[in-house]
Amino acid sequence: MFNPSRDEVRRFFCAAWAKQRAGQVLIPIEAIAVRWIELHPEYHALLEDTERALAEEFTVERGVTNPFLHLSMHLALAEQVSIDQPPGVRNALAQLAARTGDEHAAAHEAMECLGEVVWRAQQSSLPADPAAINAAYLECLARRVSS
Repeated sequence: MFNPSRDEVRRFFCAAWAKQRAGQVLIPIEAIAVRWIELHPEYHALLEDTERALAEEFTVERGVTNPFLHLSMHLALAEQVSIDQPPGVRNALAQLAARTGDEHAAAHEAMECLGEVVWRAQQSSLPADPAAINAAYLECLARRVSS
């Protein structure tokens, strides 16, 4: 399983953005990352300064969003949709995009669900139950589709 370090994740996003800005050919995962980076201009300056990106801390106390976590969640959602895992997520996100009228807004709503189920799973002292986690995730998405 791919398990990059914090710095590897940050370098990946910075390098993908640098390649895009330089007009270089992107590998598919970089192209997906750049698609989401382009929709987040508030992150561009940070991504253009790799040393700052590596040094920056995004703590709860600072009250700022971690751009690398945020972009990683965009990538996770893109992967989920591409393989429809958990089954039904592709349809749920398509419905959410239809409701919001915007794929980006739908992704942000889905991130709320993803974050919620991950947080709940982390808080539990019980072993992870993938079926229950997937069900809770899809239920959260369904609630957002119908709201």
